[in-house]
Amino acid sequence: MALAVVIFLLVVGSIIFHFTSPWWFTDIATDWGSIDFTINITFWVTGFVFVACNVFLAYCIWKFRQRDGHKAVYEPENAGLEARLSIFTTVGVVAMLAPGLFVWASFVTPPENALEYEVLGQQWQWQFRYPGADGILGTADTGFVSETNPFGINPEDPNGMDDVVVNDPNMHLAVNQP
Repeated sequence: MALAVVIFLLVVGSIIFHFTSPWWFTDIATDWGSIDFTINITFWVTGFVFVACNVFLAYCIWKFRQRDGHKAVYEPENAGLEARLSIFTTVGVVAMLAPGLFVWASFVTPPENALEYEVLGQQWQWQFRYPGADGILGTADTGFVSETNPFGINPEDPNGMDDVVVNDPNMHLAVNQP
């Protein structure tokens, strides 16, 4: 019986701590509101599951405690219970994943007028490839990678002939251009 009370108090204390906690998200950038929203959905779903499971655990400890005149019944399978738990789990996982997939899709999709660059990171070294005067990066393939062609630029692609390769740790970007 004492264990049920301790578990219930743990749940109540966790909820109080969550709402009175000084550790909340700071406003880092206006572009990240959707990511914060997705994380908050995850907190709400997992928080609900945490509360539901622990309150149910405390209830079971209290309800099915050892008492005179009561005998435990062994029930190895319960298809209805298993189906309900599978459905609840599926709904919870979908509730957490679906918003994240939409946020991720918007995060990895560049704007229409975005400039395209290539970055090559090696140990203690960075190289950058910018499009040349034509504004188009040439094709590249790992089969063309060599010490003199670290990006693997296709030597027969006319779009790659004017690409600019910079071997410098500092990347230079156009101002006000996505």
